[in-house]
Amino acid sequence: MENPHAERQNVLIQRIIKNADKCTEAIIELTRCLEEIIQADTHVKTAADLVTKYRKNVQYNLDATRTAAAQSE
Repeated sequence: MENPHAERQNVLIQRIIKNADKCTEAIIELTRCLEEIIQADTHVKTAADLVTKYRKNVQYNLDATRTAAAQSE
């Protein structure tokens, strides 16, 4: 005669394993999506850095032009 508690425990353990597998699959998919986002974000960061440097150069040239104009007056 089988132990009914052991049988119930086996059923519960199988359910836990199945749910843990589903969780693992979801985490793997989430990790893959995050890696794609990080990769896309790299291009955005590069573009933002370039725009920031461009803005600083424009500001420097505007200031230099204003200073030169003020000195020539």
